[in-house]
Formats: sequence, C-alpha cells, structure tokens
Amino acid sequence: MNKTIACISTPLGTGAISIIRISGENCLKIAKQVFFCKDKENIEVRKLYLGDFVYKDIKDKCLMAFFKSPLSYTGEDMVEFQCHGGEFLAENILKSLLENGAVLAENGEFSKRAFLNGKLTLDKAEGIIDVINATSEAELKAGYKMLKGELKNKVIELQNKLTTGLAEIEVTLDYPEYDDESSAILSIKKVLKEILFEINKLLATASAGKIIKNGTNIAIVGKPNVGKSSLLNALIGEDRAIVTSIAGTTRDTIVETISFNGMKFNFIDTAGIRESQDIVEKIGIERSLQSIKEADLVLVVLDNSNTLTEEDKKLLELTKNEKRILIFNKSDIDKTLKFEKEKSIEISALKKQNIDKIKQAIFDNVVDKKMDMSGLILTNIRQITNLKNAKYALEDTLQKSDFESADIVAFLVKKVWDELGKITGETEVESVIDEIFSKFCLGK
Repeated sequence: MNKTIACISTPLGTGAISIIRISGENCLKIAKQVFFCKDKENIEVRKLYLGDFVYKDIKDKCLMAFFKSPLSYTGEDMVEFQCHGGEFLAENILKSLLENGAVLAENGEFSKRAFLNGKLTLDKAEGIIDVINATSEAELKAGYKMLKGELKNKVIELQNKLTTGLAEIEVTLDYPEYDDESSAILSIKKVLKEILFEINKLLATASAGKIIKNGTNIAIVGKPNVGKSSLLNALIGEDRAIVTSIAGTTRDTIVETISFNGMKFNFIDTAGIRESQDIVEKIGIERSLQSIKEADLVLVVLDNSNTLTEEDKKLLELTKNEKRILIFNKSDIDKTLKFEKEKSIEISALKKQNIDKIKQAIFDNVVDKKMDMSGLILTNIRQITNLKNAKYALEDTLQKSDFESADIVAFLVKKVWDELGKITGETEVESVIDEIFSKFCLGK
C-alpha cells in the first residue's frame, strides 16, 4: 500500500491563499483529525466545505475538498486544503497532517503517482513542466499542446499502425500454409514508410522547438561608441546597459531577454571591437568575438553619420558569413551609409526610432515561414531523442526486410513499437521516469 503523502502546493510566502495537498488511502481520515465542519461525518466528493482548521493553539477558517479515486489528479483519494496565505500557517497545517500519519511528498510525487495510476503519460508530464516553466507565449503554447496529449495521440496512432502490420505478419507465422510471407512483408514495408514520413515531419519541428525553448541568441556588435548599449536599452525598454560618450564603456557581455510575437529574443550587448592594450577590455573583446560565433543572428551596428572606418570594415569582413542584419544608427543626424544588396535598417537608438522594425526583422529571420507554429512542435530533448531512435530502428527494419525472414521482421517492428512507447512512458525504464519527475517542484 502506498503511503499517504502531503505537501504545500503553492509557493511559500505571503499571499491570498495557500493550498496543501494530501494523496493516499488515508487522506480523508487524516484530514478529519484537524478539520472541523458541520458535515464532517458525511463529506461528499468534489464539494468545497467551509470549516475550521485546529492544530494546538493555531486556528484558521479554511476550505477543504475531497476527491475520490480514480477521479482525482493522482488517481488516488485526495484532499486539498485552501487556507489563508502565509508561510507560518501553511507550514503548520502541513506539520499537523504529518503528525497524524501522512509523510512528506518528494519532488513531483503527486504527478508520478498520476503517471503510475494511468492518469498521465510521460510526454504529458513533461508538458506540465514546460507550462510551469514557460517564459514566452510560444513556449506556453507548445507545453500546453504536450499537456493536452497531442504527441501521445500521434504516438498511439503510429503504434496502432504497427500493431495492425504485426498482426498480418504473425498470421503468416502461425498459418504458413494459408498465408504468403512475402506479401505480408511488402504490406508492412508500406506501413513503415508511412510512419517514417510522419516521424520525419515531427522531427522537422525540432529546430523551431529549440528556438521556442531556448530563445534566439542575438549578438549586438560594433566598434566602441557606435550606440550598441543604447540600442540594447531601446530594444528591452529599460536602461540596462551603461551609456557614456567614453569609448570602451562596455567591458563584458550583457544578456537581456524580451518576448516578441510570442518568441524569446536573447540580446547580447558586447564590448566594442577594436585594438586595445587594456587587459580588461581585451578580455571583453575576446568574448565579443566568441558571441559572434555562437549567436543565431548578429546585429552589426554602424555609425550612419560617418563614413566606414577600418574597424567597421574589419567587423563587416568578420561577420560576412554569419546571419546578420546591418543597423545604421544615428540616422537622425546625417545619412552617409548605404548597402543596396544587404538587409539593413536605419535607426536612432537615442530617439528609439525604428526599434520595432529590428524586432520584426529578427522574427522574420529566425521563424521558418513554412513551419506551422500553431501545430505540434517538439521542444523536449528526451522526446526528440526517442523519436530519432524510433526512426533509426524503422530505417533498419526497412533495410533488413528485403532479405530477412518474417519472424525477424516482426521482431524488428516490435523494436520500433517499443522505441515509440518510450515517448509516452509505456516502455521507458524506471530510472528515466524517476529523473523526469524529480524535475517537478514539491507539491506537484
């Protein structure tokens, strides 16, 4: 029998309410030791009861709800307390439950029990993590689609196709005198090719998923005093970087993140690139050069009120093979620079002119127009890895089906089925399952 677990499910601190969860066979019995209301002996499921929490000298007017197995989050009997917000009160309610027979839940133990009781699949559990940790609209949408079970449904669809094909092969193994083995293998090959096409479609979303998950890294580079820090401040809408008329003010990289059209942009303000004898500035310049190499996109900032200097020319040569946008700053003074054959935007960082044009240009550069951003997008490394393994197993099966016997082909098809099952947790090993739920916070 599982122990009855309890934990605070809301962040500790002062707030309107705190929620304390209990899950397990004895949860209602334990709750009744400290909660008192008119209908205490006739508690009905999924109703909120107003009553008094009493523990030693501590009292609170709070709400309690009881959820009967299997119609609960964990699939077990569950009780939730909603008390007045406050760290001291919530901790004492939890302490009272522990003293009356509950044990403190581990990280993600409520969700792990939901998985073990068939209420969640692993991909849905990872969707919960993504929804909780989302920092952009696109990340939230991707997590919600996972939580809704869109990937699970696709995996089950592919597994069902494999099952149908397997059944056809196994009939030939059981009744070889009536069924043609080669015909069954040809049939399963057609199914495998269809599944390979679907898997490739899913894997094609991984590049967009990486951008959604991690954001786009955008290096802002240029010679000293060209307005890089002013541009960063204009892009993020606050004075984050120090701006002075002294060249070489920025000595280190500064990273700030914003959301635009639901996507995360990670702007990296770099030290001005020039020849310098200052040891600290030289380190900053080395980091600037590294940022150029690692960035998804480079904003090359040039002074539009002056002609190109040798430093500008070196920078343009340095970034010519990078994905870049030329930013002509100080266009409110004079306009002397023009690049007909390359994407460029004239701005005034000081007056915040055309800043949204830069954001839109970045968005257009990093978002694949062919990608359906409203569809299912893979953002989880484990799921992508499992899907790739299923693809490799599938390709191996297709290759060997040309010369192997039906029983070997059936074995290989089952391997593909198992690889797909790892995505939902149907065939995943316990150590991986434990690792996934350890990423959850306490009380989830």
